[in-house]
Amino acid sequence: MTHYEKEEHEHHKHNEHHVRKEHHHTEKKPEHKKVKDNCCGTKLNSFQKFLAVAVIIQVLLLVFIAVKISALSGVAVEGNNVVAEAPTPSAKPSNNGAAAVDMDTYIDDDSVKGDKDAPVTIVEFSDYECPFCTKFYEQSLQLIEKNYIDTGKVKFIYRDFPLSFHQNAQKAAEAAEVAGELGGDEKYFEMHDLLFEKGVSGGVSAFKQYAREIGLDGGKFDKMLDSGAMAQEVKDDFAAGQQLGVSGTPAFFINGKLVSGAQPYSVFEQVIEAELSS
Repeated sequence: MTHYEKEEHEHHKHNEHHVRKEHHHTEKKPEHKKVKDNCCGTKLNSFQKFLAVAVIIQVLLLVFIAVKISALSGVAVEGNNVVAEAPTPSAKPSNNGAAAVDMDTYIDDDSVKGDKDAPVTIVEFSDYECPFCTKFYEQSLQLIEKNYIDTGKVKFIYRDFPLSFHQNAQKAAEAAEVAGELGGDEKYFEMHDLLFEKGVSGGVSAFKQYAREIGLDGGKFDKMLDSGAMAQEVKDDFAAGQQLGVSGTPAFFINGKLVSGAQPYSVFEQVIEAELSS
């Protein structure tokens, strides 16, 4: 092989190698394949984001429902009884625009605190074991007594509305009624006050002790309380309350106008003043 032929052969060999290299380069996997794979990955991430947003929305809905349920926690239901445990402070008295009512509809032979000829009558349907009745006694009744009962403007009547799920409420109501039967209105309200101030958790034995503290004949009191002598009186009060539409405690009728719940003193003051000026 001549030198020329050798160079020609080497040149041909070099070109063949170059062609193969280029051919090898053109057979590489196209870059768009990688882009396609990344695109699929992007779609997957979007789906995951969608799921995350859906979960967040669901959680927010659950929180909203929980808040709504909590808002209803102010009303406790037991059987057919509904207890207004969280009354709205801005509740307004209502008598559906009716004219002056005959208060005989709202009272029986109940004990009365204050001047029996007072122009305004407050009738409370209450439960000695109800914490909101206690709240009214501690926060509102004291001021009503000072500003209106003691001044002859208001007379106050307590009627029994013991709720079935309060274990000691019925006998506590009977204890007050027995005290009134043995000692009149004064002893009735002395027992009434002790039941709210000292509580009813001690049951019958505690009520018997209260009777002795206010100076009643212990033997007579014990006998009447144990026999259930005043049980029907308490039941009659409860039935009267139901007929008037009472469903929870405390409930008040001020000259026939309903004020529901343990309202602040200012609510009672507003209604009483309106009655006094009418």
